Amino acid sequence: MNSGVKEIIKNWRIAWWGYSIYLGARPFLQFRLLAWIRHWIRFQQDWRHYKKMSPEPGFQLDSKDWIPCLNDRTSHTPLDPVYFHQDVWAAGIIFRLQPKTHIDIGSAATTVGIISQFVPTTMIDIRPLPLQVPGLTFQEGSILALPFSDNSVSSVSSLCVVEHIGLGRYGDPIQPGGSEAAIKELQRVLTPGGNLLFSVPIDAYNRIYFNAHRAFTREYILSQFDQCEVCEEKYIYGKNRVDNYNPQMGFGTGLFWLRKKQINP
Repeated sequence: MNSGVKEIIKNWRIAWWGYSIYLGARPFLQFRLLAWIRHWIRFQQDWRHYKKMSPEPGFQLDSKDWIPCLNDRTSHTPLDPVYFHQDVWAAGIIFRLQPKTHIDIGSAATTVGIISQFVPTTMIDIRPLPLQVPGLTFQEGSILALPFSDNSVSSVSSLCVVEHIGLGRYGDPIQPGGSEAAIKELQRVLTPGGNLLFSVPIDAYNRIYFNAHRAFTREYILSQFDQCEVCEEKYIYGKNRVDNYNPQMGFGTGLFWLRKKQINP
């Protein structure tokens, strides 16, 4: 649904409640009968066509081995533009900085696993990681109580995490102000001169999209990082990554490379 239609529906509270119920139910109601019929007919046509062609020597072909993949014939490679842009951005900076070790807090496990292949990485999350790969260490923990002493970690990432803290979406306790508490904890453990790669939703106003996430203005989120300076910032609007924050564009994602200020003697 485009943003203009959403704004119209928001003015009709009952309609918006109905749309909210639909959003919550959508992951549980994925079966689309007409689309399935169309894709199944295409699958059968492909099967008959393939059988008529010369068989591949040494391969068994039988309908009992069907594994119908009905949703993969798309016009473009399916991906989430936010995670694509932010993960490429973050991995590129870590690769350039080449820290001796890296700590990630709550980011997507696939991204962390890739980063761990060129720098030894410890992943912190409240949900255990069920797989193991060389170079990646998992430690169960909360972003609100990180298992590190003050000023002890020189390279940290936390991508699209802080906006969720305290909303209960991932099983964490309900806590107003959870984002701000998480930011304080990130700054606490970061060593002076240390680097933090950080991303959150941004918007024209500070908003709570309960229970999905919060969104912040650029000014507000940077005001929370009072111990850090900005080395680089990028913004994702729709499918595009741009250099500047634009409140008129509405909802987007901000990418921030932050460095903790040195402590004056």
